[in-house]
Amino acid sequence: MVDTQIRPSDVTSFPILDAMLNVPREAYVPDAARDLAYLGGPIPLGGGRQLMEPRSIAKMLEALDVTPDEMVLEIGPGLGYTTALLARMAEAVVAVEEDDGLARDAEATLSEQSVDNAAVLTGPLVEGSARNGPYDAIVIFGGVEEMPPALIEQLREGGRIVAVFMSGPLGEVRLGRKVQGHVSWRMEFNATAPVLPGFERAPSFEF
Repeated sequence: MVDTQIRPSDVTSFPILDAMLNVPREAYVPDAARDLAYLGGPIPLGGGRQLMEPRSIAKMLEALDVTPDEMVLEIGPGLGYTTALLARMAEAVVAVEEDDGLARDAEATLSEQSVDNAAVLTGPLVEGSARNGPYDAIVIFGGVEEMPPALIEQLREGGRIVAVFMSGPLGEVRLGRKVQGHVSWRMEFNATAPVLPGFERAPSFEF
């Protein structure tokens, strides 16, 4: 996977390559999808959720540029694969998952894999986890139409946030930096992902 999908996508960061070489992706997917774990596409997790394809995950991690002394908030970890990757690069990871089944399975697998610097909390994705913040970095491995203000408030001044902004069939991965309380966004690359619960754009009313 690393040699055929990650390096050809110009991801050269050693911590990312090391994490993707050492975290067993097949441990964090549904049993029926284990044979598909290292292919290039996304993996359905049920309920409209999915684990993004390896290329997009790697490029989002490279844009975020996590360092070993940082606290990271992850929104929507699914079964915990991306949480395990982040845990190898950051000091600690707080992952918020609102699907009870996914959260329980993620926590169990992370424990089985001896990932001891990540916690999976159950709660609304859009609310994050303010009591554990502020965070040096926030990552959303899923689609976003509107970014909840509550998440921006949990980002430390100077911190970074990355997400897939969807406005049609093809979205944009954007990296944001918080300066003087406001986040400025920069487009990194194109990707697509299902919009996560609560991140839908509010419908506009026409009279």
